Formats: sequence, structure tokens, C-alpha cells
Amino acid sequence: MTVKRFDAASWLDSPLSRRRMDLSRFVEERATVAEICARVMTEGDQALRDLGKRFDGWAPGAAESFEVPKPELKAALDRLAPADRSALEFAARRIREFHERQVQAAAVGSPGLKLLTRPVRRAGVYAPGGRAAYPSTVLMTVIPARVAKVEEVVLATPPRSDGSVPSAILAAAHLAGVDAVYRVGGAQAIAALAYGTASIPRVDVVAGPGNIYVTLAKKEVFGSVGVDGIAGPTEVVVVADAGARPDFVAADLAAQLEHDPLAWGVLITDSPQLADRVDEELESLLLGLERAAIIRQATCCVIVADDMDQALSLANDFAPEHLLIVAADAERLAAQVRNAGAVFVGAYATVPLGDYAAGPNHTLPTSGAARFASPLGVYTFLKRTSVLSLNRGDLETLREASVRLAEMEGLGAHAHAIEVRLE
Repeated sequence: MTVKRFDAASWLDSPLSRRRMDLSRFVEERATVAEICARVMTEGDQALRDLGKRFDGWAPGAAESFEVPKPELKAALDRLAPADRSALEFAARRIREFHERQVQAAAVGSPGLKLLTRPVRRAGVYAPGGRAAYPSTVLMTVIPARVAKVEEVVLATPPRSDGSVPSAILAAAHLAGVDAVYRVGGAQAIAALAYGTASIPRVDVVAGPGNIYVTLAKKEVFGSVGVDGIAGPTEVVVVADAGARPDFVAADLAAQLEHDPLAWGVLITDSPQLADRVDEELESLLLGLERAAIIRQATCCVIVADDMDQALSLANDFAPEHLLIVAADAERLAAQVRNAGAVFVGAYATVPLGDYAAGPNHTLPTSGAARFASPLGVYTFLKRTSVLSLNRGDLETLREASVRLAEMEGLGAHAHAIEVRLE
């Protein structure tokens, strides 16, 4: 495959180093999504039926429902091979334990001032389908919502052409505690969750990854509903010194690149020799990988930095979704990370462990959004409300500064509402 090679200066001069989320180029897709969302808003279930037949090859008949019958979820779990069920249960336990650590008591400030933290009433999560089923995504989205104590959690996922849903998805939904599973995919699923239809309840937050149509739909409906984020192609940055094993590094790059032809894999190292070896190992590895064609289409870059501190600085500037640090002083470098969706430290902390069973969430900010955004978590489903309880003495303390500011802004009624209470 073609691996683009840079030194630090040429990398910073390259437009690749300045990649950011840009949805403006998807002109036709944006128009299609806007039309889909508008139809679902106005036509409800009928639009979902028409769009389901068009995009998924299935829609419920007169005697059928979009919802998967609840007993089928438990039955799907019981049908799984014992090893598969054990893996799902192990991952669910780890994910739940990690996210339970995110739960914090409401913060209390000065007397009379406190912060209430409350879950949203209903959350909608989306699990992609199509070429593959992703039960791990079901666990990663539903479990944090349940830990947040969301009252109702519903799942939308694309059906097969016969209306069925993969058993792994249904089994994960049962383990995670989903209230209902709806056989709806793509942009129409996001619109249905955002606006509600006769069959699908309107939710307060939509979370979960998807293709470009799902991404554009989340952007389209934001404001009518909260969303966890707008995700771009997946990406990994590996920061490695001369002591890193090149076959390990090549394996980590390939693991991320096999997701999508638009995926990114970047190695930043202070060792030209490691860069050469990783290039060789990657080419050799591709000879035996089923998804080699996808990997060859993806973007792969190698940057040779002056030293490891510069390498880490370049990684911070890139703000990757996944950051793997393999170096003799990996812990020191990890302490300097400012921008990354998730950090993996050490030769054995391979990113796929985080995708499945380590515990932290795998729904992460991409395309540089780690500069300002966080992984999906319990807080995605929580909202905060300030509560102010004041007596006359508190009013007197706050009066002068508040009245002066109101007068500076020309808002006399604001000042009067304060002053009248002290007359």
C-alpha cells in the first residue's frame, strides 16, 4: 500500500495535518437526508415504510410492527453459542463497571446555590447494520444510558431484507437492558427518534455511530433532539520509539484501517529505522488479511519526528480518536496528552481491546473533535440545572453588582426587579 512519509516540518505544511470534519462536500447526500427527515417529520410511519422498502428492502406489513417482539431479545441471547454469550457478558460487565465510575453526586456551591443533575427521560441509540452487525456498539451506547438511570432506552437498527435483525444485536440489546428494538435504519431512523412517529417514541438524546447518512441526519435534527456528536471516519495515531516492535505497530495500523476506505492510520516516531520496518511489516501483513483491499484505500502516514516530545506534540495537534503510545517512557508521554478521544499506553494496550471488552467507551470524537469533545459516556445522557435559593441578605449582597451590570446593558426592568425588593 502507499504510505505517505513526512518529517515534522513537511507534515505540518501538509493539508493532511489540518484535517477537520467537513460535511459541505456531501451536497447530494445532504439534500437526500434533508428530504428524508422532512418526510419522516410530516408523514411519520408511512414515510418509514416507504423508505424502509427503498433502502433496506423491507417494511412491516399491515399485521406487522417496526418493533422486534420483546421475547425475541431473550431468545436471541439463548441461541448464541456459549463462547459468544460469555464474551458479550464479560464485555457488558467491564463496560458497566467503567461507566459506573463516571457517576458523581450533584455538585454543591455556595449557600443557596446548587447544581441538580438529572437523566434525560428517553434516549434513542443507533446500531449500524448493513455489511456487518455491531453488538459491541449496542453495549457501548445502551449501558451508559442505563447507568445514568435514563427511564426508557430504545434502539434502532437496520433490518435484513426479510425484516430480521442479527441475533448478536438482539442478544446485546437484552443484556444491556433495552426497552424496545425498532427495525429502522439510516437517516430515517435518526429522524424517527428525533421527531417521533405513531410507532416510534420521540427521544431526548440520540447516540451511536453510523454511515454518512446517519451522520448528516444527526446534524439535521440537532436542536430538536440532543446528539452525542458528529462522527467522521475512524482514525488511530501510534506514537512509538525505536524500541517498539514493528509488527505490533503494523498490526495496530491495519486494525483501524480495515474499518473503512476513509479511515486514517498515522505513525509518529523518532526512529527512521522503525518507520522503514513498519512499512515492510504492513505490506507483508496485507497479504494475509481478508479486508486488505479496504486497508489499501485508506490513508496511512508515517512522520519521523526529531524526538519523542515533538512526536507527542504532533499527536496533540492532530487530536486523534485513538492514540497509542509505545515507548520506554510511555507513562511520561501519556501524562502530556491534551487532545485524544482515548489513550492506550504500552505495547500490549492494543486499540481493539478498547473496541470490545476493556471497559472505556469506543464511541469517540473524530476528525480533530477531541480538541473540544469527549467520548460517549454517562454524562451524554445527563443534564444539569442550577438551583438558586436566596433570602433578603443574599439579595443585598448581590444587589449592587447586578444593578450596575443591568444599567450597563440598558436593561432597566432588570434593575427594577432587584431594587423593588429592597424598597
